[in-house]
Amino acid sequence: MRNQYLDLLRAVATVRVVVYHSTGWAALTVAFPAMSVMFALAGSLMAASLDKYGPWAVERRLHRLLPSLWVIVGIAVPVMFTAGMVWDWKVLLWAFPLQDPPAAGFWLEGLAAMWYLRDFLWMVLLSPLALPLFRRAPLLTILTPYVALAVMTFTGIKPPAVIHDLALYGGAWLLGFAHHDGMLKLTARRWWLIGALAVTGVIWTLTHPGPRGFDLNDIPLGNALWSAAFILVALGISPMVRPRRVLTVLNSRALTIYLWHVPIIVALSHFAIWSGLPIFGWVGISWRLVVVTIALAGVVLAVGWVEDWAAGRRPQLVPGVSRRQIPVSPAPAMASTRV
Repeated sequence: MRNQYLDLLRAVATVRVVVYHSTGWAALTVAFPAMSVMFALAGSLMAASLDKYGPWAVERRLHRLLPSLWVIVGIAVPVMFTAGMVWDWKVLLWAFPLQDPPAAGFWLEGLAAMWYLRDFLWMVLLSPLALPLFRRAPLLTILTPYVALAVMTFTGIKPPAVIHDLALYGGAWLLGFAHHDGMLKLTARRWWLIGALAVTGVIWTLTHPGPRGFDLNDIPLGNALWSAAFILVALGISPMVRPRRVLTVLNSRALTIYLWHVPIIVALSHFAIWSGLPIFGWVGISWRLVVVTIALAGVVLAVGWVEDWAAGRRPQLVPGVSRRQIPVSPAPAMASTRV
């Protein structure tokens, strides 16, 4: 049975990402650190899959992830070549982006959020090694990415983007492991830890603002500490949540929404600049949110079914809509039950 509370968290995270990229409101990164929450939820699900399927869980996770990526890449890459992008073998990385593949023109902005899939792939591939290490030494394993991020921050070391992001979000993924193993239940002692993480994260953020002020995306250490506190609370509780159609739709189409919302927002911003329509202020933000929502709904209807196929479900335009069952006459008493 699906955990509707985890579905609720994933749905809120998905909506928050779209709203943040549409508005640029830095406060949203503090109110709900969506990316860290998404990595934590994915880590919990990955641990469950590894327990059930062993190493084959990696193949199952990749099978669910890559087809939706290939749909948008199948459109973006030919368009980039048509627009004059020069051939480079790294273009092939769009099929399996363990590094940042080249992009050009409109898609340089439109595919900017693909770093999430790059990091996700690495964490999936590393999970069969990380989960046994975590279970042997949970605290040491969880602390490792946070210590690595602190070292990078205080020494000024600039590692490759993948290494930096594994340090930034790897702790959230490992907290997902802890959630799956039932280790995150809230206790009086844990509240002290949550408070220490939150206060330290807030102090660091306030004393080290980024170019966009207190946007946590520009303050990695503050982001990691605040997100850890948030995850410990969010995954430390397990309230009852009733199934809702909106949760089914948002969870079944979360990847499609994530992949396509940035290109839509970028295209809409270019159109607004060209046409002179307002972009900022309540008027600009309101009309853009409405149009982004409508456009995303259209994309979800057009290609969202790929997520059903990738997950082994019957493809549907709208997830959760059940077809009318046709009554079947009972078989004769002596009829064979073999199918």
